[in-house]
Amino acid sequence: MPAAAISGGTTGIGRATAELLHARGYQVAVTGQNPGSLARARSELPDDVLVVRSDGRVLCDTDALMPAVPAHFGSLDPLSLNAGIFRPAPVAEVTEASFDAHADPNFKGQCFTLEKALPLMNDGGSIVLTVGIGSLRGTPGATVRAASRGALLAMLPSLALGLAPRRIRVNAMSPGATDTPLLDKLGVTESGRDAMRSEIPFERFESSQEVAEAVAFLASDAAGYLTGQDITVAGGSGLGA
Repeated sequence: MPAAAISGGTTGIGRATAELLHARGYQVAVTGQNPGSLARARSELPDDVLVVRSDGRVLCDTDALMPAVPAHFGSLDPLSLNAGIFRPAPVAEVTEASFDAHADPNFKGQCFTLEKALPLMNDGGSIVLTVGIGSLRGTPGATVRAASRGALLAMLPSLALGLAPRRIRVNAMSPGATDTPLLDKLGVTESGRDAMRSEIPFERFESSQEVAEAVAFLASDAAGYLTGQDITVAGGSGLGA
């Protein structure tokens, strides 16, 4: 039975991906670091889903995480690197601390989680990087987040080529405005949500479940000849002038 690991899998897109893959027969492990989200995941996800506290910003956490996966599942495929944060701020207000707060989970943590996971992965497996359309399309206040997520896109072609001898596919998935708890955390008002929806050709937010479907496709044999690509899942956002 295939075993999927999802970083940042206790809420939002990661949680929806965990639920979808489990429903399709995968064994699933999810990570998170917020105590409340971890507790809800443990109580609400199926009992056989492995929920592990692991902070991608802390490399010793990643080192401790990896033995837990083969202990339960034996091997790993696919790997969904979904963890990350967004704390909007004008570029003039970015500090070293706020820069590191984004770069550590959004880029550094993803790199080292991938590195530590590779020995556990099956040849012919799949890695999916969650990036987001904001990395290539400007959003006020998102400079550091865009750069830290966009760094994953910069390394994507090299990763795909480097892992091709093992037939491990590496792709990115870039959602647009998604209806997740992040909107509440950012304090987006209803009028703000209306303004965001008005910029989307489909005139609605996408759901976490719709994004999860894209991850599941990239993880599946149906995407077996697809590697080094960034798949945009955004309802047409950014296509117009």
